[in-house]
Amino acid sequence: MASEEQCLALSQWRSVHLTHVEFPEDDLLGQALAYITLLPVAILVGFVTLIVFKRELHSISFFGGLVLNEGVNWLLKRVLREPRPCPLVRSTLSAGYGMPSSHAQLIWFFVVYSVLFHRLRTRQTDPLWRHVLSVTLLGTALSVSYSRVYLLYHTWSQVFCGGVAGSTIGIFWFFFTREALTPLFPKIAAWPISEYCLVRDTSLIPNVLWFEYTVTRSEAMNRRPKLGPRR
Repeated sequence: MASEEQCLALSQWRSVHLTHVEFPEDDLLGQALAYITLLPVAILVGFVTLIVFKRELHSISFFGGLVLNEGVNWLLKRVLREPRPCPLVRSTLSAGYGMPSSHAQLIWFFVVYSVLFHRLRTRQTDPLWRHVLSVTLLGTALSVSYSRVYLLYHTWSQVFCGGVAGSTIGIFWFFFTREALTPLFPKIAAWPISEYCLVRDTSLIPNVLWFEYTVTRSEAMNRRPKLGPRR
């Protein structure tokens, strides 16, 4: 638990603009961690945007795993009912539970699933790029986890349990998607409702980014003569 001095210092904290994330006043590290701790929220927003514009079945499945992960966290918090640090001083958090940390659970689900995806799914990607991406993702997860403790939103045990839960669900959901859902994607993509909503399946394409680049470039070059010279 947090020390008495740390709890008393909360009266000097202020929140990040347009959010309710608090950090110690005049603490540059705390301010940086306050923005880092918002990364799980940015991930959720990014997934919704990706699904709206890409409408790809694997992305939808990935997002479904995130929703499942959040549901498990909601259930665990209400079963364990462990308070956050400084519940009497930090009135804004008095109504919530801290075990396990939802931010840690979400970020570790996202990171573990992403690492497994790039290691086992996109084998044709440059190995150096895969290593760099894996290290970056792990560093992000550690930074978010540390921010939750530094900003006194959670204890180390709450963050650790959130990380274990998120990692476990991430491993389960990756293999469930690969073994059980991916074989169904072609059938789902052929449904009339899927065709109407432009939902697509790219699970058989090894490098979607390169595929989209080459197809778009080829289509642009084919259409160029038809458009005539620009004036």
